[in-house]
Amino acid sequence: MLPRWETLPADLRTPAVRRYYDILRRRRGTLAAKRLFDVAAAGLLTAVLSPLMLALALIIRLDSPGPALFRQQRVTTAGRTFCIFKFRTMVYQSTAGAFPLTVGRDDTRITRCGGVLRRTRLDELPQLFNILKGDMTLVGTRPEVPRYVQAYTDEMKATLLLPAGVTSPASIHYKDEAELLARSDDADAAYIEKILPEKMAYNLAYLESLSLRGDIKILWDTVAAVLC
Repeated sequence: MLPRWETLPADLRTPAVRRYYDILRRRRGTLAAKRLFDVAAAGLLTAVLSPLMLALALIIRLDSPGPALFRQQRVTTAGRTFCIFKFRTMVYQSTAGAFPLTVGRDDTRITRCGGVLRRTRLDELPQLFNILKGDMTLVGTRPEVPRYVQAYTDEMKATLLLPAGVTSPASIHYKDEAELLARSDDADAAYIEKILPEKMAYNLAYLESLSLRGDIKILWDTVAAVLC
């Protein structure tokens, strides 16, 4: 799960990243257990939730024209890009162009069922397939689009040592991120200059204290945050 240091891209082989790499290298057993847990949990959830996912896909198709799934290039381990899967929550082709942000719950691009999917985070369910493919993990830094990764500092790039996650402490603390951005005149700049650095502080702290027990607690906290 942890790439060999010599195989990492040059921009990751820096002293700032090496500190976190050495921490994770001492926890190879935990990383192996984390991957086994990911595969077992994602496999079980896929089997149990497949009827729900099929029903949601049908509802999305009936609610508005377009495919049920949304696909986008994101960044994961060692800076590699992959195609993330989500249930579509916005009108089809609303994301054509640069990297638009959804600004608040009243964004007119969000479909009727899309608002419910976002609030309940059911739109994230297709990422179970990303986990089984090895592109993602249950708990880890949320994957960003390449544009935002280009804004990472050397230390922030340490989060690319592990696969991108479905949830994280940062995701819980910033569950109302869209509302925060809605109050900004320039949502894109506000995200890069303020929210991203704050979220990455949580992500880096997660790397330092990584444990399987901690992951299970974060998963539980995520469920609690969704239900509250």
